[in-house]
Amino acid sequence: ERNLLTRKTLQQNIAAVKAQLAKLLDFETTANPAQLLDNADWTAGVSYLDFLRDVGKHFTVNSMVAKESVRARMQDREVGISYTEFSYMLLQAFDFYHLKETHDCELQIGGSDQWGNITAGIELSRRKLNTTVYGLTLPLITNADGTKFGKTEAGAVWLDPARTSVYKFYQFWIRTDDRDVARYLKYFTFLPQERITELEASHTENPSGREAHTALAVAMTDLIHGEAATQEAQQASRILFGGGLDGIGESTFNEIAGEVPTVEIKRTQIEGDGLPILELFVTSGLCQSNGQARKDLQGGGINLNNERQSDAQTRVTAEQLLFGKHLLLRKGKRNYTVITAK
Repeated sequence: ERNLLTRKTLQQNIAAVKAQLAKLLDFETTANPAQLLDNADWTAGVSYLDFLRDVGKHFTVNSMVAKESVRARMQDREVGISYTEFSYMLLQAFDFYHLKETHDCELQIGGSDQWGNITAGIELSRRKLNTTVYGLTLPLITNADGTKFGKTEAGAVWLDPARTSVYKFYQFWIRTDDRDVARYLKYFTFLPQERITELEASHTENPSGREAHTALAVAMTDLIHGEAATQEAQQASRILFGGGLDGIGESTFNEIAGEVPTVEIKRTQIEGDGLPILELFVTSGLCQSNGQARKDLQGGGINLNNERQSDAQTRVTAEQLLFGKHLLLRKGKRNYTVITAK
């Protein structure tokens, strides 16, 4: 069942969707601009009786039940299908009819699960307008493990950076299953076919090089968030592999902090003469004792703000805080903790 949303929430969603689509479509051009329409504008004023008379009479229950999307729900006795969901086909058909009549829209595109709803709109337009409109459906995208690639799946990615940060968006594509990366390059990017073929060959020869994954992540992040955001996401990724912190923005650093354990300390602990570095690493949980921290430091495995430390007498002071409140601690190659002074 669909979630029932308030009008205020719907308006907020429409505004957010338009902002996302504006990165892909031109709403401002004078020549055939993109339009984002709200079907409430043409359905809200239609009474139930008028809808039954003008739309419902063109459909038989037999034909509606025969649609795969409806039949599958009706055969599931535990779930079934509500009257609201059953009627949705007629509402979507009415939308297609209205868009053809008002905006001369001739093609509706959707996932393969929308085939029945789209063909209902084709039939309604034929009956009421004596015209032909068309439908194009695409197979639903699935991951290599068979799960649906979509917003209802766990771990789904969002276009809005408030829902999925740029860094996590970039990492989503970097972490694509090896079995999916070539398909996704073809589905989601505008890279030339020749380039995709090269990336496929590179991936086959050296999967650990992840050249195809990087190309996918860069292309998608460029497309949705822009090149500057992509570069910052790449820098954040490099930091978690020991790269320098030069030029990193606070928002990007906060994304890094969200990926690793964080420990809070009182700011007074590092003011003045500061806190001994060995004690700091014990406080962070990266080292179990001062003796272990000293041993790790002597072995070259202690890094503060991604700079290797070699002096066991070093004291960490407030001047070393990133953005006035953070320290990035690393033990070895992959063990990170962020210290936040409050």
